Amino acid sequence: MTLIQGYLFRQIARPVAGACAALAGIGILSQTLEQLEFVVERGASLWVMVKLTGLAVPQLLSVILPIGLFVGALIALTRLQREQELIAAFAGGMTRWAAIRPAALLAVIVGALTLLMNVAIQPWAQRAARDEAFAVRSDLAALLVEEGRFEKGSNGLTVYVQEIEQNGLLTNLFVHIDDGASVSTWNATEARFSRIAGEPYLLLGQGSWQRYSSNGVLNHLQFDNHAFPLAAFMDEADQAVRYKPSDLYLPQLFAPSPQMLETAGTRGELEAEGHARLSAPLYALTAMAMALTAILGGAFSRTGYGLRVAKAAGAFLTVRIVGYGLVAAGAWNPWVNVLQYALPIAAAAVALRLLFRALKPRRRKAGRTTAIGGATA
Repeated sequence: MTLIQGYLFRQIARPVAGACAALAGIGILSQTLEQLEFVVERGASLWVMVKLTGLAVPQLLSVILPIGLFVGALIALTRLQREQELIAAFAGGMTRWAAIRPAALLAVIVGALTLLMNVAIQPWAQRAARDEAFAVRSDLAALLVEEGRFEKGSNGLTVYVQEIEQNGLLTNLFVHIDDGASVSTWNATEARFSRIAGEPYLLLGQGSWQRYSSNGVLNHLQFDNHAFPLAAFMDEADQAVRYKPSDLYLPQLFAPSPQMLETAGTRGELEAEGHARLSAPLYALTAMAMALTAILGGAFSRTGYGLRVAKAAGAFLTVRIVGYGLVAAGAWNPWVNVLQYALPIAAAAVALRLLFRALKPRRRKAGRTTAIGGATA
């Protein structure tokens, strides 16, 4: 890479990094607001919210990177063209291939990062986030515990909690069980949900137990600590983490086990997700090709390139939306998955064709040259 190419690369890369950071910040803020549920309603700690928000970033980046590349490249190329730096580079003997090589290199780097996110980092982060969310939800949501309300569960279970503290401690707990054959109640000054050998338990402290016997005698027991099992009051499906297609690695998507097919989705849905991850980096090349065409694909303008930028943005948005539609259609027809690769490649090829046609010097027609020569004579 020559000195001028390194300069162009830096001038394009900085706005791209800024655009990606801005879009990622908006996405993280949205995720943070969604994770507030675990703090407000579930009694989870702030660390859980921060952890879940951080684990959602890789999936956000896989969507944001091509868009940030497109926006940042438009900003950088508009400035370079307006200040006539690209015109000066062409006038100095730089070929069109040499001029767009830094932008193409940046697109390849962004595409490689997107592929890395989709293949390795996103599945790991999504699985970790799913496990963390399940640990929170299985503790409190399995029994539908809500502060200050009587909540009914399965198998005749009714639970009341006066207060749920931020650290997950339940105070003044009341449990009523009516299974049709007998009625029993549990009271505890404090309690906490936990898991013992993988099974859900309610750890009661400073409480009592009451139940009428078959003879109508009230049995009463006081205890300092007691582990109350909850497995009988939970659905079997609620006791295992159910992964989604976005949580699976590529080998699991293209060669799923029977268990994965039962819980994660159909074979068509998993294959469509796998092809979507592999084809996503191609949209980085499409984004850069359309950005180059929007700025360099026409005559120099001192008034700006608003119309061309709007057309390029509309075209890129249309291509990306159609791409998401192909992912959904690929779940029903496997042959549609071929179009997931063909669409961004075709869009990039059309954009590059328009770009090189605009950059190619136009030859004057022979007839007009002869007419001008005759008039001069």
